[in-house]
Amino acid sequence: MAKEKRLSVDAVYERALDQLLTQGVSAVQAEAIATTVTSAERDGCLSHGLFRIPFYIGALKNDLINAAAQPTVIDNPESSVIHVDGHNGFCPAALQAGYEPVMAKAKQRGIAALAIHNVYNIAALWPEVEHLARNGFVAFAFTGANAFVAPAGGTKPLFGTNPMAFGWPRKDHPPLVFDQASSVCARGEIQLMKNAGETLPDGCAIDANGQPTNDPDAALAGAQLTFGGHKGSSIALMIELLAGALLGDVFSYESSELDKHNIGAPFGGEFLMVIDPAHGVLPGSPNNGAERAEQLFEALLAQEGTRLPSDRRYKAREKSLAEGIVISENSDS
Repeated sequence: MAKEKRLSVDAVYERALDQLLTQGVSAVQAEAIATTVTSAERDGCLSHGLFRIPFYIGALKNDLINAAAQPTVIDNPESSVIHVDGHNGFCPAALQAGYEPVMAKAKQRGIAALAIHNVYNIAALWPEVEHLARNGFVAFAFTGANAFVAPAGGTKPLFGTNPMAFGWPRKDHPPLVFDQASSVCARGEIQLMKNAGETLPDGCAIDANGQPTNDPDAALAGAQLTFGGHKGSSIALMIELLAGALLGDVFSYESSELDKHNIGAPFGGEFLMVIDPAHGVLPGSPNNGAERAEQLFEALLAQEGTRLPSDRRYKAREKSLAEGIVISENSDS
């Protein structure tokens, strides 16, 4: 049975950073990854916390990886799109390079996009949309994965879990943020359930023969299913187009072909849309978008049993900052 220990948030960051640096990941790459991993662990998002460090380290086996990549920003003044070439490094460093340019562009033009190319994306998406929302912007993020998910009516993996995230800035409150896969379950959730000896909920996956399964091992060998049947499948398809075709980058099934060691470290692109809400309301209108949003939130929360997306994560964050984070001795294996 794994022993548990309690660490401060800073200690979790140092642990993640040390493991990455020890494996030869550059400071630029390692610091960005450690920040993202620590944020997830702090907020109780265990499937993307220290659990993910072995995936980053495993990705180093791939000859294509550039663990010392320095992201390059391409900002054409005539375009609303900021491009960042990750040069086959990891996505967190590429995102950090693109934040300031895309926010400046959105402030100037009202809406801008951040196109991240040639990166390994093993992290959650909510950290980037939360960062942008904390700076006053409405943000969307989309990325593919390896081919884990069957399209509606199919039985073989084609799509990634294809998450999407959304951030909305709030005055005097943390941003409203959600991050969700287009599959019923995120891949990391299935892996954690496998490690815990738990069974999957119904409708989450099929086995290699196309039959429904609650067994995590059979699900990992078979295919995951999209939420809402054909509706989730359409969303997964949309994300393949936004993060793949639109950027001239790979699709999820092509990412799987590049993952020659079957690490589960997807390669490809990420597409973000960034909107300055000051540009959204009709000029001269007495309406205030931020106030209108709060009116909707109040109406939602007036119903018993409801909560806003990310509220649970913010509560976990508050507790972690005050009391530290409980981890298993093998969390950093």
